Amino acid sequence: MATAAFEEIVETFAFLDDWEERYRHVIDMGKAMPALEDGLKVPMFKVEGCASQVWLVPQIEGGQFAFRGDSDAMIVRGLIAVLSALYVGLPLAEVAKVDARAEFERLGLNEHLSSQRSNGVNAMVTRIRATAATAAQG
Repeated sequence: MATAAFEEIVETFAFLDDWEERYRHVIDMGKAMPALEDGLKVPMFKVEGCASQVWLVPQIEGGQFAFRGDSDAMIVRGLIAVLSALYVGLPLAEVAKVDARAEFERLGLNEHLSSQRSNGVNAMVTRIRATAATAAQG
């Protein structure tokens, strides 16, 4: 159950021959994301459990989920872009149903991320799910 934006990434990865090309693509995705304003890099939006500095700012409109994010590490910015593609536009109730680990496996990302990066992705997914669940209740 992936969004069209995420399926585009899957298709792109299918054309990239090796992990290093995919890694560069993830970094390029991060570079293409607009940076968060410094005023949003506050504790309320900071994700704990990441080796790098990570901020996720939810953007919930009309019952649909999206977020903006940023990090001080380029590969993490790219992983934020991948997560954004995975969740953007989903109804709040659908966010918890997404198996991010399985979707990352489709890209071959799980096997190439360090344990610290994997823990950081898990922390981001936990934050995304909690934010959507809270928004769905209120």
